[in-house]
Amino acid sequence: MRAVVYDRYGAPDVLRVEDVPVPEPAAGQVRLKVAATSLNLSDWEALTGSPGYARLGGLRAPRRRTLGSDVAGWVDAVGEGVTRFAPGDEVYGDNLGLLGGFAEYAVAPQTALARKPAELTFAQASTVPQAGAIAEKGTRAVSAGQRVLINGAGGGSGTFAIQLAKRLGAHVTGVDNAGKLDFMRSLGADEVIDYRTADFTRRGPYDLILDLVAYRSVFAYRRALARGGRYRCVGGTVRSLLRVLTVGTVAGLVTGRSLGVLVVQQGPAHFEAMAARCAAGEIDVHIDRTFGLDDVPAALAYLGEGRACGKVVVEIA
Repeated sequence: MRAVVYDRYGAPDVLRVEDVPVPEPAAGQVRLKVAATSLNLSDWEALTGSPGYARLGGLRAPRRRTLGSDVAGWVDAVGEGVTRFAPGDEVYGDNLGLLGGFAEYAVAPQTALARKPAELTFAQASTVPQAGAIAEKGTRAVSAGQRVLINGAGGGSGTFAIQLAKRLGAHVTGVDNAGKLDFMRSLGADEVIDYRTADFTRRGPYDLILDLVAYRSVFAYRRALARGGRYRCVGGTVRSLLRVLTVGTVAGLVTGRSLGVLVVQQGPAHFEAMAARCAAGEIDVHIDRTFGLDDVPAALAYLGEGRACGKVVVEIA
């Protein structure tokens, strides 16, 4: 089969297409004929090996040769003990543990997958697992009238989070680069900020800051929070995450605010609700661009440059 592989961390040009053996599913696993795989920030981090936590399990070289975790396709074969799926079933899920989505076939644990809603295309379904789970968890406690700021709101998770927060009755401010301001408005954002020209931490105060690209000082985040407000970050540098977990936690407690890292669990229980919302037409799926298997390097470059409005998808079958 054809697969996009790499053997060292670096820019997208370290990727190449190779003919590799078709993987065999082990006990509890299924093999997918991949139809579509969406890109996530985790793919970019695993490609570049940065931040440092992206090298867990592979300090000097990647632990998996083929990236791609948010997959959708048809079950092609099942391993011993698989009872949830049979060949021909249409499924999707987050295969973060094994990766392999940038290939014609991939293996995944049956516990990582769910049946694809008939109302969604394979490309649409592939956009949901990681981004949808982050948006659901990040906006879970939002209530009507609250002021919510989403940093990195023009990307995959932010696209879902804006829509969810608006459905819950919040006043939403979206932060991203200038090329995404109109896009964030189209999703329902009440206010938009270009982070390159304005410091959002000097605005507010906000009841919730959902930070999808955490790079600023914890004291700046605290300044932007209302008393009783919450700051939750996803991703960012190791240094910024450690500061949130240490200095941020203490600074928040003494000032009546909560600063922490958003912990998102994996598995269908955490993304099926978002897929159901999308299937029912309550939440729109926004796919900026689609690429073919040969163009995975270009797709990752597009994502890494911060140009994508919504999700980027690689269509394989």
